Amino acid sequence: MTAEFSDVPVIDLAAEAARLGAGGLGEYLATVYHEVGFAVVTGHGVPTEITDEAFAAARRFFELPLEQKEAVDKRRSRHFRGWEATGVERTNNRPDIREQLDFWTEHPARDVDVEPPYLRLLGPNQWPSDDLAPGFAAAVQRWIYAAAELADRVMGLLSLGLGLDEDHLRRAFGDECMSLCKVINYPPTPAGQFGVNAHHDAGFLTVLATGGTPGLEVQNAAGEWIAVPNVDDGLVINLGEVFQKMTGNYFVATPHRVATPTARRSIAYFHGPSLDMPLVALPLEQRFADAVAASPRHAAAGFMVQPDEVDAGAADMSSPHHPDRYGEQLWNYFARSYPDNVRLHYG
Repeated sequence: MTAEFSDVPVIDLAAEAARLGAGGLGEYLATVYHEVGFAVVTGHGVPTEITDEAFAAARRFFELPLEQKEAVDKRRSRHFRGWEATGVERTNNRPDIREQLDFWTEHPARDVDVEPPYLRLLGPNQWPSDDLAPGFAAAVQRWIYAAAELADRVMGLLSLGLGLDEDHLRRAFGDECMSLCKVINYPPTPAGQFGVNAHHDAGFLTVLATGGTPGLEVQNAAGEWIAVPNVDDGLVINLGEVFQKMTGNYFVATPHRVATPTARRSIAYFHGPSLDMPLVALPLEQRFADAVAASPRHAAAGFMVQPDEVDAGAADMSSPHHPDRYGEQLWNYFARSYPDNVRLHYG
C-alpha cells in the first residue's frame, strides 16, 4: 500500500486474528490506517440480523409522512438530536443531499448557559415513539451497542499497533463518553451535488453499514476518488481528525464523500470519548514521527475548516486549527454544519 492507494482493503478480522494474533493484527491495521485511513472489515462479530433489523426500522421511519417525521425535528432539541430534512446539514459550507436522524449518547442535560459551551451538547435523544415507528428505537440501539463493541475492539488493536497497551485509549476516554449514530436516507444525488460533500470525520473511529448500495468514495494523495467496495456483511471502518491529531498525523482522516444515482440508506456509528478529554499526543516511538516527516501527505494533513475560516475563503480540510479537547471539536462541528440551529438555541 502507498498513499496513492488504488483500492480500499478488505480485511477479515477473525481470520487475520487467528493467523497473526492480536499484536500482529494490530500492526497490520496500523499500517492500513496510516496508508489508507479506510478499510472494509468482515469477521467483525456484529450479527447480520441486528444490522438487517436496524435497516428495516430505518426504512419504515423514512417512509412516514413528513408531518410525522417532524414530531422529532432536530430544531426542537437544543442538544442537536433528532430528524432533519434533506439539505439541512452543511459540509464545507454546501448542503448535503440526505435526510437523517442523529442520536448521541444520553447524559443528564446541563444548564442552557453552561460553560464551556460544548457541555450544552449533553442531554436526551428524540427517539421516534413506538406509536410512530414501532420497534425503531430498540432496533437502532441494538445496532449501536454492537458497533460500539466492535469500535472498542478495533481501537484496542490499533493501540497495540502503535506500541501502546491495548486499553490505553479506553482508559483515556473517561466516564461520560459521547458517541453518535446517524441513520441516513440518501435520495438520488442531483448532478453536480453530493449526498454528503467531501469531508473528514471529526471524531476517533467510525463504523459504517452501507446498506449494500454503492456511492461512498475516498480520496487518495493523488487526488483520485476511489470507490469503497460493497462486501456482503462488510462494515466500513475509518478514522477521524481526533485520532489523527493524537497520533501526530501518523493516522489520517481520509477525505470521503457520497454520490449515488439511486436511493441509498446507511447507518453510521461514530465512537467518541468524554467531552472534556484532552487531545494530547500519544506517547509513541520516534519511528512514527519519522514516518510522518517522510510523507508530504501526512505532514500536511489538516482539519475541517472552522466557520470563520469558511468566511475567509479557506480551502476545504486545510485548517491548522486543532482543538485542545474533544468537546471543542464537536462544538466546532455543530457551529460549522448547523449554524441556523446553533443560532436558534444559543444566539
